[in-house]
Amino acid sequence: MLQQVQALIDQNKLGELLSRRYADQHEVRTDKALYDYVMDLKQRYLRSSEPISKVAFDSKIKVIQHALGTHTMVSRVQGGKLKAKREIRVASLFKEAPPEFLSMIVVHELAHLRYRDHDKAFYALCTHMAPQYHQYEFDLRLWLTWRELRGSEASGPAATTD
Repeated sequence: MLQQVQALIDQNKLGELLSRRYADQHEVRTDKALYDYVMDLKQRYLRSSEPISKVAFDSKIKVIQHALGTHTMVSRVQGGKLKAKREIRVASLFKEAPPEFLSMIVVHELAHLRYRDHDKAFYALCTHMAPQYHQYEFDLRLWLTWRELRGSEASGPAATTD
């Protein structure tokens, strides 16, 4: 598999392959649209899960946490009670990603509402919500590699524009 990917990179065909496979773009560009998108999936697959108080794109995620999305639980003391609020943050680069990759990240973070660890049950829930989850995850890694290579080429001395 690695040899096949390396051959695509060497022939400058990785981007072309991904562009053909994932030609569509989504309309989820704002935090409100992302919130609605996440809540729709949550309502469809995880009705009984704890509520989510915040959903947002976050431009700092990849740099700080080395992640593509985060699911956090923020605990606060209000009066004599401990209140927990769940938040989902998605890296801002997914505003420009194919819809399948946004779906994969959202499904991944929603699965954390039920399962903390990346175990068999966690991935079973991911594939229940998105049957092509593993293919999307693999292709997302290829897409991120292609973006990184394209970025390093653009900053090199023999840069060309697309």
